Amino acid sequence: MAKTAATLSIIANRTDSMNTTATSEKIGFVGLGLMGHGIAKNIVDKGYSLTFLGRKNRKPAEDLLGRGAHEASTSRDVAAASDIVFICVTGSREVEAIIRGPGGLKEGLKKGAVVVDCSTSDPVSTVALAAELNALGVDYVDAPLSRTPKEAWEGTLDAMVGAPDAVFARVKPVIDTWAGRIVHIGDTGDGHRMKLLNNFISLGYAAIYSEALALAEKVGISPPRFDSVIRNGRMDCGFYQTFMRWTLEGDRDAHKFTIANAFKDLTYLESMAGAAGIANPLGNATKNSFAGAHATGPAEQFVPMLATHIARVNGVDLMPMKDGKKQTI
Repeated sequence: MAKTAATLSIIANRTDSMNTTATSEKIGFVGLGLMGHGIAKNIVDKGYSLTFLGRKNRKPAEDLLGRGAHEASTSRDVAAASDIVFICVTGSREVEAIIRGPGGLKEGLKKGAVVVDCSTSDPVSTVALAAELNALGVDYVDAPLSRTPKEAWEGTLDAMVGAPDAVFARVKPVIDTWAGRIVHIGDTGDGHRMKLLNNFISLGYAAIYSEALALAEKVGISPPRFDSVIRNGRMDCGFYQTFMRWTLEGDRDAHKFTIANAFKDLTYLESMAGAAGIANPLGNATKNSFAGAHATGPAEQFVPMLATHIARVNGVDLMPMKDGKKQTI
């Protein structure tokens, strides 16, 4: 039966009311790094009131202030001004300090608030923090990310979310502002568990690609020749194409995920496997591939540069060319 104008008006008003209710949640944000800045930008651009913690790098803060967000001087102040607080930092050590430390979130969180950790964290820490905050009447959600700062800025990240159903329903409209694909993977802790498994697969690929490229060069098969077989074949994938842009083109920004963070995530994976009582030899081998590059290289080196390190250890030069010049790490 066709809807009358009055019925359509009621539906429209109800939809407007639902949107108003959703955006009436006051959002807090801690962690304006490569990923966090884009996420926070999308939250405020989609109509939410946002209070963020500034940092020494003033560019993200000035950008958010220009979009109508508000700056706080401590994590406690962010919590006091917010209903839902997002954290996007390196890992569990930083998250624990933000929540538990002096001037931390715990000092300002109100009963009924939600904290959402978008970092790649240790699930053991995540579960402990959830219990600690639940005792205060605060829900804890893990919503780690996949993809790169480019997708963070565009609002098309992937998110794997661990939360009880009702809490997931509450935070999903906010996550929708910055994620193009959201998977409710399970209860609190499952998001971080799945993220470590996801990174194990991707970083395992990176280790295999790096060793294969070094061996290929050693036996006289150049990276372009290697690529001519793998690309568009059954072994091709989006991660391979991104990874190869450093070796083939010298593109430093092809995948802006640091080797230091990769190594950290693989140590978390090792801890998770140990707690589960499962042997993880390939995870350990992957971790060891990144360990040498992490120990010897500069801080701002990214995952595709692992190929250069693995080659160097084996007496092979895979440093790429760009604009006729040899690149450096």
